[in-house]
Amino acid sequence: MAPRQFDGRRFRAARRAKELSQAEVGAVVGVQAPAVSRWEDNREFPKGEKLPALAKALGGQLDDLFPLDGPADLMLLRCDAGLTIAQASEIAGASRGPVGNAERGQRRLKDVYVQPLAQAYGVTEEELLAAQDVTFGLRPGPAAPRTVGEKINYLVQRGYIGQEAPSDEEIARRVNEYAGTAVTTTEDIIGLRAGATTEASDTVRAGLAHALQVPLRLFRDDAEIGPDERQTLESLVFLGSISRGQILGLAARGNGEGLSYEMIAKINEVVGELRHKLPEAPEGE
Repeated sequence: MAPRQFDGRRFRAARRAKELSQAEVGAVVGVQAPAVSRWEDNREFPKGEKLPALAKALGGQLDDLFPLDGPADLMLLRCDAGLTIAQASEIAGASRGPVGNAERGQRRLKDVYVQPLAQAYGVTEEELLAAQDVTFGLRPGPAAPRTVGEKINYLVQRGYIGQEAPSDEEIARRVNEYAGTAVTTTEDIIGLRAGATTEASDTVRAGLAHALQVPLRLFRDDAEIGPDERQTLESLVFLGSISRGQILGLAARGNGEGLSYEMIAKINEVVGELRHKLPEAPEGE
């Protein structure tokens, strides 16, 4: 799974800011307006190779509109170059099999394909081989969020896929309601999420846990998040995915029975790979 997040609401806001219609945006990547509507409703998602053209059409940076959600793998390199598997295979002088098999982690690229693909993707051969290692699972586990702001970002971005995530204003309101008095502001929440400040009182931390429906321990200032906390965070991704039928990340709050966070993280990786092995549905009609 190419590790880029797609948020239909953010995409819609960017389109409207550019005063473009759904049809105009769709024409850039060869789909009809109904397909764009489904993207914006988070019912479907554009293919990864369409994201660079969409970002350009909306006048934004690829990483800003569609943030990375993990280390670069082979699929991400190809998609960020705006190439389909067929196009990449043609550049490499191969059938679709070698590129597709490598992206699915089934068979590594032959040496003869490395240089032309690296050139096509705009990376070095070393970077392409490193991305191939990621595809084949040779990478460290994901870094757990540490600061209060990182934890808010993680929970908002990963815990509400398929449903409305609370805004900064809504989070501040819920925290204040929980505290019974004004202990934070929207600007305070924005500052925490941006890393401008890392300080939050115990009352605010308790309110954040309530607002985002997670155990209070997740907002403790531990130097390193322990297995229980990482287990809960990974559960957000795993269980949350069920909400869309694609197994991509829900607002379930914890995994009460026994799976380790390493196991849940591995399941998340496998599910992401399986999603891209499913037959592709036609776009645009």
